[in-house]
Amino acid sequence: MKHRRLHAHHRMNRDAERLVWLANGLADSGSRPEDAYWETQLAQLILGQMRTGRDDGLTQALDRLYETNGRAYDELADLIESHAEGGLIDTPDGPRQALLIGVPVLAWSRFNIPVRNLTPDLVRDLKVQLGAHVLAAGARVALADYLFSPDQLPRGYAATRAFAEQLWQAAQTGRDMEVDAGRLAESGQFISDVRYLLAAVLATPGAPVFRWNEADGSRDTALAQWQAQGGALISSLLTGCSAELLLPDAYFAAWRRADREGRPHSLRAAVAYLQAMLDVPASGLRAAVAPSYDRRLEEWRIGFGPRDSAEVLHGVVWPLLGAEDETTDMGAEIGQVLKAAGVGEVVVLEQRFPFEFCEDCGAPMFPNAEGEVVHAEMPEESEAPPMHLH
Repeated sequence: MKHRRLHAHHRMNRDAERLVWLANGLADSGSRPEDAYWETQLAQLILGQMRTGRDDGLTQALDRLYETNGRAYDELADLIESHAEGGLIDTPDGPRQALLIGVPVLAWSRFNIPVRNLTPDLVRDLKVQLGAHVLAAGARVALADYLFSPDQLPRGYAATRAFAEQLWQAAQTGRDMEVDAGRLAESGQFISDVRYLLAAVLATPGAPVFRWNEADGSRDTALAQWQAQGGALISSLLTGCSAELLLPDAYFAAWRRADREGRPHSLRAAVAYLQAMLDVPASGLRAAVAPSYDRRLEEWRIGFGPRDSAEVLHGVVWPLLGAEDETTDMGAEIGQVLKAAGVGEVVVLEQRFPFEFCEDCGAPMFPNAEGEVVHAEMPEESEAPPMHLH
């Protein structure tokens, strides 16, 4: 996935060097026939790298191009993603365009946000709603029968391609993919987080894949209908949680949208959580917003506490995405989200704060309104009785 890359100066392997050369050629191309030549050469090499099960050559090439040729980096990243999440496959009914899609859900809860297997009936009902509101007519879909946390998604391009191929095989035979939960990574627990359903879609080459590809469809309509009709099904998976359905899309596009939408969602969730736990209105809260630096700007951190105190009771990390850096006016954007959530006082601190973590527990340290970096800690007496979240 395209992201801010940490650079390491090392010698590239031979495949990475060729990927860089081909991507530079594609970036300099002046015609569609030339584009097709470079893309064909790159596709063969990219798929060969993915079949090894390792991402070394791909990530080395991306790191080099990120430093040397932004346009070539974008071209290569797009091609790597497209071959990790999709491809043309042979089926008994002829060739089909296969695509791995993500179905993201933003959730928050005072309790643990579930990760779990889906019942066969729920899988069937979800496929009906996806087919009716998200996918184009004639598209065939298979679903993995699990609600994944970000920690449990395939790690890297090769692993994503391998997972996609398993789902595509299931879709060809009219089955769904059974996921062994015991083989998945442990899921971290947060007040707000993303959950994913993963599905495979098969379509006739050249035919629409999504409902908004059709002449009478649109993304906005598809999202509204999916939220209305799929919402009850998703809510049954997320007992005790407040959930917001995002638009299902190709795997990497859905992942990026969830990353971006998850940032303001985490702030709104923090405000709702503190109101419930402290029994105070949002206007009684104060938030301190500050940039956190190591050698460069790493992220923004937001410390929450009572408006009449310097205490920090809860903290939220706002990560940088894409090309964002210290020239991006992120403080203003965060402030707008907090004010819209009703926070009584928002303090945006200008100084560079250290990228610090607690030496005992490893938790991030957060700013308070007085410009100090402190440990976020809820008071013990704030324990509230269980409540159902809508």
